[in-house]
Amino acid sequence: QAQLVESGGGVVQVGGSLRLSCAASGRAFSSYSMGWFRQAPGKGREFVAGISANGGNEHYADSVTGRFFISRDNAKITVYLQMNSLKPEDTAVYYCAADTGNTIEIVTNPGLYYFWGQGTQVTVSS
Repeated sequence: QAQLVESGGGVVQVGGSLRLSCAASGRAFSSYSMGWFRQAPGKGREFVAGISANGGNEHYADSVTGRFFISRDNAKITVYLQMNSLKPEDTAVYYCAADTGNTIEIVTNPGLYYFWGQGTQVTVSS
């Protein structure tokens, strides 16, 4: 069964860094654009970053541009999110997702992503 599993979340102080990983089961995921989303308590799920299937195209939310970096290793079928200079407002559950309809384009609408992981909590303490 197709599956995405996130890891790497935790508690970090303001200004610190974390690297999230999203391991996919199934070689097909290497053909999909992938995205990272987050959801804070009481808020909707928001787009954070996305990457095309071959890694040549990336897109970031304005709030994380220059601090977060997305990458992927298709040999390991894993997508990463390097998060630097973390702020309290980055606190949320982070999800990775697969857009089975795209290989190059990156969309920010969570409704267009088909597979989702279970999420990993990131807490930034001040």
